[in-house]
Amino acid sequence: MKRAPYLLLTFFLLCSAPLHAQAPAPDRAAYEADLIQLSEILGALHYLRPLCGGAEQGQWRVEMQALIDAAALPGDKRALLVTSFNRGYTSYEQTYRTCTPAARVAIQRFLDEGSRLSRDIALRYGN
Repeated sequence: MKRAPYLLLTFFLLCSAPLHAQAPAPDRAAYEADLIQLSEILGALHYLRPLCGGAEQGQWRVEMQALIDAAALPGDKRALLVTSFNRGYTSYEQTYRTCTPAARVAIQRFLDEGSRLSRDIALRYGN
């Protein structure tokens, strides 16, 4: 797997730090929905990448913590992000016991979707 998608995801997550102050009230629900979806993707990657030989052991948990910290949401909303991360992890843990071609396709789709979501969040809600 290429290293570039990880760098993009990290870059956009780090750039999103001030997002909570920038999002107008009507967009708050969409912002949170995007964060929940991104959290689930990070959870799935946290399980799938090591399964398929990814060297970034623990990387996706670190990315998730950065997302939680950057979003600066209240406790109940933070819990939703954690729950989504765990759902992404357990869903794929129940589906894949070994790395398969389908697991590799899922990884690439998650990397692409995570990069897209990160970019969109930064563009829509960033400064």
